[in-house]
Amino acid sequence: MSHYKSNLRDIEFNLFELLGRDRVLGEAPYTELDLDTAKFILREVERLSREDLAESFEEADRNPPVYDASAKTVTVTPAFAAAYKTWMDAEWWRLRVLPELGGSSTPSSLNWALAEFVQGANPALWTYVGIPTAARVIYRHGTDRDKRIAQIAVDNRWGATMLLTEPDAGSDVGAGRTRAVANPDGTWNIHGVKRFITAGEHDLADNILHLVLARPVGVDGVGGPGTKGLSLFLVPKNHFDLETGALTGERNGVYATNIEKKMGMNVSTTCEMTLGEDTPARGWLLGEVHDGIAQMFDVIEDARMMVGSKAIATLSSGYLNALEYAKQRVQGADLARSADKSAPRVTITHHPDVRRSLLTQKAYAEGMRSLILYTAAWQDEIAIATAAGQGASLAESVNDLLLPIVKGYGSERSWVILGTESLQTLGGSGYLRDYPIEQYVRDAKIDTVYEGTTAIQAQDLFFRKVIRDRGRALAHVLGEITAFADSPDPAGDIAAERALLAGAVSDVEQIVAKMTGDLAAVKDDPAAVYRVGLNATRLLYVLGDAVVAWLLLRSARIAETALAENPSAADVAFYRGKITAARFFAREVLPGVAAQRAAALTVDNFVMDLDEGAF
Repeated sequence: MSHYKSNLRDIEFNLFELLGRDRVLGEAPYTELDLDTAKFILREVERLSREDLAESFEEADRNPPVYDASAKTVTVTPAFAAAYKTWMDAEWWRLRVLPELGGSSTPSSLNWALAEFVQGANPALWTYVGIPTAARVIYRHGTDRDKRIAQIAVDNRWGATMLLTEPDAGSDVGAGRTRAVANPDGTWNIHGVKRFITAGEHDLADNILHLVLARPVGVDGVGGPGTKGLSLFLVPKNHFDLETGALTGERNGVYATNIEKKMGMNVSTTCEMTLGEDTPARGWLLGEVHDGIAQMFDVIEDARMMVGSKAIATLSSGYLNALEYAKQRVQGADLARSADKSAPRVTITHHPDVRRSLLTQKAYAEGMRSLILYTAAWQDEIAIATAAGQGASLAESVNDLLLPIVKGYGSERSWVILGTESLQTLGGSGYLRDYPIEQYVRDAKIDTVYEGTTAIQAQDLFFRKVIRDRGRALAHVLGEITAFADSPDPAGDIAAERALLAGAVSDVEQIVAKMTGDLAAVKDDPAAVYRVGLNATRLLYVLGDAVVAWLLLRSARIAETALAENPSAADVAFYRGKITAARFFAREVLPGVAAQRAAALTVDNFVMDLDEGAF
């Protein structure tokens, strides 16, 4: 039986009841899709993920890829290679490829719903199939030559990576020292070392196309210090003919010189990549313009959605595994009859704290699923506006605002809840390899680190997505939440929870005002910026809590309406679950936002004044 437990019903609820994504189907650029087709795709990918892709999940963890140090090659376990081939042969990954490259115009919301299935079943698969993102970035930023390379890579199902991090320049991207030297034939030789490169070397594809950030040297006006001196280069693992796409048989000078031994995600090769050490590593400047960091951010946006999707997929399956166990595990008497030694033993779903734990898991899993698909829905709106020749400034700003929340908040909440609630539901059994949750926990921790740590996401949220945007996107989202909180409620069942939501919005606004005030004080007191930094992660969490509570309560209102329309018995249970999860989240989580506001308003630099020796 597959370890993976999907939630197709809730995904369809989010897409078509909460977010109204059926409205965009048939509208440019999604003219080839209708509701029936979208639902067919969802059900086929869900089935494929659960029945086939999940099969190698445990074995691949126990038998990670083998690194040959002499040949500098990696061999992936056959079971995982078979799952990879199954996914590639199914061709659903082409829904993420541009139509110009043989793909399809598919709503981002549908694609990220599909991503949950794949990443819940076997998350490393997504990390190896990087070509849809890479080809899109190359095509949109490239010359005719680059577009030809993108087409060759898609047609031949190559792998693709992003080579950004360096041993001495992790999150400080501008400190990167990898350099590029121009050749007379228009190519460049790349020299340097990159670290923590996901899927940097493997035997699953005939070639791997590396997108490498490097600093050009010997070129007037470019290549200086900081991120503005970085350019993006296309560096293939194996050389190929630009006309035919055929491999020449000549190896390029980009090699995996080490494979990391990790806590989790063991089947995903995390490589140290060395370029130009013994053999020249030749590549092309993307677009013939020195604009590497802006080009790379197009990759990073997709990566942040990927991490958030992986996190929620794992939490959802972890919750559903814990729920199944709890329904079967008999332990103790009902608490109301605990003094009665003759009372029958009951399943642990009868115990109050287990119910609290299960509702915590359910509320976060379903609420963060809504967060991801809500963000993706804004991406749909950007594509629709672009297809109509209209501006999408607000949609772009809101999407930018939500991305660090999807990644930072989503990964942190999922990792913590998987360990403290999902695994704990199983008791001692949860710590055993007999159940998948111990692997889920190990695999999930990387989500808080991938593509920028949580603190980096928090600083991006405040400095770039709030301050640089002058608060426009934040005001729009908080305005929508406030309008919902203040709107009439026909049933009245969630009135108390909507009041809590309104209070949380006020708390968030006060934290933002405090941080903005401290930032303004920097001109007279440079140390005031430390107070901003001390509150940044707090803002990420409370804003995430407010948005998730809002989406859950919106879902609850939809459920109330649906229950009045005489639904089936299965839907009655589903909708009642939506209402209870929303009420639980609002009552259990939102009061904590007020506590965080109180702490934020008293943040002081005594933390920064402490001598290192006192730690």
